[in-house]
Amino acid sequence: MAYIDGFVIAVPTANKQQFIDHAKHFDQMFLEFGATRICECWGDDVPEGKLTDFRRAVQATAEETVAFSWIEWPDKATRDAGMKKIMDDPRVGPDTPMPFDGKRMIFGGFVPVVSLG
Repeated sequence: MAYIDGFVIAVPTANKQQFIDHAKHFDQMFLEFGATRICECWGDDVPEGKLTDFRRAVQATAEETVAFSWIEWPDKATRDAGMKKIMDDPRVGPDTPMPFDGKRMIFGGFVPVVSLG
């Protein structure tokens, strides 16, 4: 059964191309280490809610756009092994520049319960 990692990030709107370039670089590594599909999405219709919403969840400012991404893995074991390889890879390090504030990223792993199409 597939396993999904999901991410919500506030990205400075001016950094859109940097975000895309960053994603292309790191997404290749996820594929190299076992991911089967990756989707990076730039907020287009992200409304403000009355109680909560994506923007509040990541404390996005008026100068930021919410990005939503997911990584599909064949199973949790492949994901766990792949994530370990990513963290141990010398191409990823504490000095790797990110075009967003990683402290405000929301992420988690999910088991699909309904999958259509």
